[in-house]
Amino acid sequence: MRYVLAFFVPWLVFFTMGKVGRGIICLILQLTVIGWLPATIWALSSVGNYYQDKRTDRIVSAINTTHQQPAAEPRRI
Repeated sequence: MRYVLAFFVPWLVFFTMGKVGRGIICLILQLTVIGWLPATIWALSSVGNYYQDKRTDRIVSAINTTHQQPAAEPRRI
């Protein structure tokens, strides 16, 4: 869904991700005819990075929950 928004209204994607400053900059860029294409490319790459960060956070939290038990100390002879 965010990819479709990034294609048609790139500035709105930044607001849905909670990045208001970038959304305003993207809106100003999009208001120019020349800036429409860079704004769309910027929004599409930001959506990809957003999903990648979410995936990484899920992996890190899964690793932390499985390794929360303290490991036994190795035996010393």
